[in-house]
Amino acid sequence: MKKQTGMNAEKVYRLFIYVALITLAVSIIVPVAWVFLASVKQNKEFYGSPWALPNGLYLQNFIDAFQKANMGTYMMNSVMVTALALLILLVVALPAAYVLARYTFRGSKLMNSLFKAGLFINVNYIVVPIFLMLLDGDTFLREQFGGGLLLDNLFVLSVVYAATALPFTVYLLSSYFQTLPSTYEEAALVDGAGYFKTMIRIMIPMARPSIVAVILFNFLAFWNEYIIALTLIPGPNKTLPVGLMNLMAAQKSAANYGQMYAGMVLVMLPTLILYIIVQKKLTQGMTLGGLKD
Repeated sequence: MKKQTGMNAEKVYRLFIYVALITLAVSIIVPVAWVFLASVKQNKEFYGSPWALPNGLYLQNFIDAFQKANMGTYMMNSVMVTALALLILLVVALPAAYVLARYTFRGSKLMNSLFKAGLFINVNYIVVPIFLMLLDGDTFLREQFGGGLLLDNLFVLSVVYAATALPFTVYLLSSYFQTLPSTYEEAALVDGAGYFKTMIRIMIPMARPSIVAVILFNFLAFWNEYIIALTLIPGPNKTLPVGLMNLMAAQKSAANYGQMYAGMVLVMLPTLILYIIVQKKLTQGMTLGGLKD
């Protein structure tokens, strides 16, 4: 009797899990699919049923979004900023995470504590201090050289992105490096490889799953970031999320919804493609990072 009761409880638990997962999947898939379908509708189709399928593929929305709303320029800015920020982040974070995970030296515990403390800092709360620092720097540069350089600069925006993502990235990579056995380093030392060569040739390639996870998480954060880009780029060199918000405000007032949804697709599509490509690597990197020898 107890065994039958236990089996019934297990079936109810499984049913609850399946219902919860299906509900979550539907709540995610339906809005995304709706945006994709809305992006190929003509403007007059929006005045009917919102759930009606499009009469055809009206790709002029994407052409207008690229040409009239400058979404193509904004996309190129986002691609450049995101790629540069990821490059700077990996160049700094990989050696830092490896050293903090594999070596003990004076001040290593303090540095680890500082990086972990950085995990609890909400970036949105420090945007204004960052802006004021860059504004003071630009004021100094104008006084000395006649022109500013720090604000409205995509390279500076990339540096800020990389700096704000450094605590999380170092924490995740160092956790993974700690799981790797030391026998590989010992074998490399016997073969005459130095510390730098061992890190580049052996340890970093072994940490590839965790690096892929770091790239994906930070790509999503950089690509979709809005507050910092809006604050530090007041001029026309906007990134895609800022350009999308401007497009949404303009097209809502003009009742031109097709271009607005086309802009949304341009923002979502690269992240969806990247996630589909690296999904297995992402799962492997997140699961192995939690194992200890």
